[in-house]
Amino acid sequence: MQTPADGVPAPRTRTPEGSRPAPGGRQRDAFFDNAKYLAIVLVAVGHAWGQLLDDGAVETAYRVVYTFHMPAFILISGYFSRSFDLRPKHVQRLITGVVVPYVVFETAYSLFQRYGNDEPEHGITLLDPTYHLWFLCALFVWRITTPVWRTIRHPLRVSLVLAALGSVSPQIGDDLELQRVLQFLPFFVLGLTLRPEHFRMVKRRSVRLASVPVFVAAAVTAWATMPYMRLGWLYHSDAAQELDTAWWAGPLVVWATLGCSLVMTVCFLAWVPRRRMWFTSLGAGTIYGYLLHAFLVRAGNYTDFYDQPALHEPLGVLGLTVFAAAAVTLLCTRPVQRALRCVVEPRMEWAFRRDAGEAARVREQPRPVEVRAPGEKVSV
Repeated sequence: MQTPADGVPAPRTRTPEGSRPAPGGRQRDAFFDNAKYLAIVLVAVGHAWGQLLDDGAVETAYRVVYTFHMPAFILISGYFSRSFDLRPKHVQRLITGVVVPYVVFETAYSLFQRYGNDEPEHGITLLDPTYHLWFLCALFVWRITTPVWRTIRHPLRVSLVLAALGSVSPQIGDDLELQRVLQFLPFFVLGLTLRPEHFRMVKRRSVRLASVPVFVAAAVTAWATMPYMRLGWLYHSDAAQELDTAWWAGPLVVWATLGCSLVMTVCFLAWVPRRRMWFTSLGAGTIYGYLLHAFLVRAGNYTDFYDQPALHEPLGVLGLTVFAAAAVTLLCTRPVQRALRCVVEPRMEWAFRRDAGEAARVREQPRPVEVRAPGEKVSV
């Protein structure tokens, strides 16, 4: 089943521990499904925490999570895009799995803001992604350019240069969130270059143990740098000049934050279970949780829900965290998938021409020879 991270099947590998057959015979690796589910939970929790940043402890946790939750998603997306090319079947999957959901949900969120927040003048635009939908725009650009990254000699170096150039180019503007497209690009390209053995290295016990002090150091650093480092550097949505910083600091800070994000992503993946868990099957439905959970976040904004004093107490923060995790989990379940598959993963066979090469192969297949017993009559 297609998700933002596995819209294109990766080359087949040896069946790993904890995997199960997917529809069509392809094996699903429990590790990646677990990683996607845990990442989408962190996305939803992070968006909930983002409404309570007046609390120092909450902002510290928010900064730590924002260091790696989207980089992990993007890295896995790149890994599962390794076999993408411009064959018609891949382009069709890109349209139905990325473009169509983006158009549908961008329209839906715009209408929700217009009527839910009483903004009758709020327009519908497909060039300025709402909130979290930037990821679909980015995924489209990254995946459609995959043949380029698979062709050039030093793709990761080139992507790092483009990320640096994006950090000093405020003229790019907000259209299609191209700043994020460029500044997060190295993680997608890195995913394209990874092989299964790299993920086996991440799963080592030594890496898992080493990640504990790294997480502690990250929390201390996030707390200490709050007065000095603006959150925009973690969002990767602005150039250095827009963050009131000298242009030359842009590449340095972007490369530094990308490096920290890579270390934190490795630490996160080290703790992802390798075997099947109760939530493993939900990893195939993360696109549903990703697209839908922001309706709840926006509804809270429109109703001033987050202004309640109780939510700014430790128990209130804990309750909101549990609610966000439970809500996004529910949104990844099979009933939600069945109800919304028509707009999230539509087949749309009527919209595409049949691949001429495939049709020719079907015509060239030899017809089965009918074997009749001696003396058997043929019915007419």
